[in-house]
Amino acid sequence: MNNKLPTLEFLRRQLDGTLPAGAITEMQYPTAISKTLGFRITEIDVGYAKVQMDANVEMHGNQQGTVHGGMLCELADATIGTAHSTAILEGETFTSIDLKISFFRPVWKSVLTATAKQIQHGKTITHYQCEIFREDGKAIALAMSTVMTLRGNSAHGR
Repeated sequence: MNNKLPTLEFLRRQLDGTLPAGAITEMQYPTAISKTLGFRITEIDVGYAKVQMDANVEMHGNQQGTVHGGMLCELADATIGTAHSTAILEGETFTSIDLKISFFRPVWKSVLTATAKQIQHGKTITHYQCEIFREDGKAIALAMSTVMTLRGNSAHGR
């Protein structure tokens, strides 16, 4: 019996509670960093992902007493990676080329919601936008990223 599912189907079934025991996909879900940081995928579609986390300064704080900007970068990067993993074919993988983030306001303690979507999807290069909001609905950051899809020998072992 083959328990391997395409990534999008795997994540959809994980979300709706119908993922069969022993099911796998080419990507590693949940990722180790997502488990460590408590990221939760809450919506998924082709080239789209919504991820939440419970942020607080006791765990994610910087020297100014707010949630560290690097934490927001990781949330954006993980959300973009999740979105892109649904938009590639079996045997393909990907790597980030860049990530630019703009910070708008601080966070002390909040459920954060990051939403990543494709802005432009090419054969090899795809551009993403990721917005991060506090639970009060206020935007706290906007990230833009370029992702390269890897195929063939470039994808092997990644």
